[in-house]
Amino acid sequence: MFMSYTKYEYKDREEVKHEYVGNSETVPKDVVSVRFHPSVLEISRFAFHSCKSLREVVLNDSLREIREDAFRDCIALQSINIPSTVTKINAAAFHNCKELRKIVLNDGLTEIEDSAFSYCNSLQSINIPSTVTKIDKAAFSYCNSLREVVLNDGLKKIAQYAFQNCSSIQSIAIPSTVSEIGQSAFNSCTNLRHVVLNFGIIKRIKSKTFQLCSSLECIIIPSTVIEIGKFAFEGCTSLREVVICNEEVQIGDNLSTRLDCTSLREVNDGSKRIGCYAFRDCSALQSIAIPSTVEDIGKYAFTCCTNLREAILNEGVTKIGRGAFAGCESLESITLPSTISKIGDYTFSGCTNLRVVVIYNEGVQINAKAFYGCTSLERFKFPRLWTRLVSIIQAGQKDIELKLDDIPAVEWRGGELVIPAIRRVENLWGRVEVREVDIDKEKLDKVEKLIRYYKG
Repeated sequence: MFMSYTKYEYKDREEVKHEYVGNSETVPKDVVSVRFHPSVLEISRFAFHSCKSLREVVLNDSLREIREDAFRDCIALQSINIPSTVTKINAAAFHNCKELRKIVLNDGLTEIEDSAFSYCNSLQSINIPSTVTKIDKAAFSYCNSLREVVLNDGLKKIAQYAFQNCSSIQSIAIPSTVSEIGQSAFNSCTNLRHVVLNFGIIKRIKSKTFQLCSSLECIIIPSTVIEIGKFAFEGCTSLREVVICNEEVQIGDNLSTRLDCTSLREVNDGSKRIGCYAFRDCSALQSIAIPSTVEDIGKYAFTCCTNLREAILNEGVTKIGRGAFAGCESLESITLPSTISKIGDYTFSGCTNLRVVVIYNEGVQINAKAFYGCTSLERFKFPRLWTRLVSIIQAGQKDIELKLDDIPAVEWRGGELVIPAIRRVENLWGRVEVREVDIDKEKLDKVEKLIRYYKG
């Protein structure tokens, strides 16, 4: 408890205490405890910067603003209660307060600026009041003991790097009022297991937002999201489920026990684009369904998803970028919808278990190296050609059957039309290996010519 003194600075048991009156006064660097005079409306820039012995701060109820770097590097400070009169905590105000364990933010606060609490290594929980509309760049970055983050409705923006390297966070629920999450906002949150993006107005998951969240198992994405940015989930090696969410998720006290992430495995029906490298190295992902609203799958989007067994591409996808599914060594089959006109180089390279490719657009341009290294690929199926063939036979022109039988290795009597794959081998340091795998275009051309002839 402070005693009444005429001087503002005094010593008690060799510990320096201070009453702050503002007006850019000089604060002793060895101060241990500070109280604020009721007249103080603002804490000046760098007012307590590097007061390395400061443990206790009692703010007055009329305080309005904490300026930039005000308590920066106060490495002994253990707790702070921000009164409701404060509307903004300025940049780096509590940066590198390594022992700061407890922060109380009250209603009335509207903005937490850049790096305001970054590197507060002892902070374990934070509740952002509903009056806060913006968490600025790197505001809580590198708070590596931060386990619990409560974000309330009213928040509109989480800026880039806001919670980067908060390696102890285990779950996060983004309120429906949030319209923007900046790039790398949760990058390298290595213990983050569950994320819920609640139904609302958010449209984009920006680049690197959840990159290297190596414990992330489940992501729930609302249909309002139209773009998943490049590198968004790269290196999420535990990601098993990408969950479509058509209704708002009710968040309980313990998020990790309330989510059921075992059945739904679809990117939502609002997405228009999946960016480059978006899910690269998501080695636990086993199934993904790309809805009809997605038009563009960026280059290397799913590369090295080594356990991906099923990838469903629905009508509407027009472009698959270079190497999009390269290194998906567990992928066994792929269906290419009629809206796809071109498969570029290395799109499915290294998919060593890929055996069947189903093609709905027989005119699709497939580059020579699209299936490079797909050593198990044997067959290409053409459902639309089969449908046209059946209609010819049903029209009474059955002599087409004999002519089809004369084309070696073409299968058509089992309810599907199959064109074999051809392999080109390379001699690598004295070892012959299958490298380029392609459709036998000569046989496909013969089939197409027959069907065109009989169809007239």
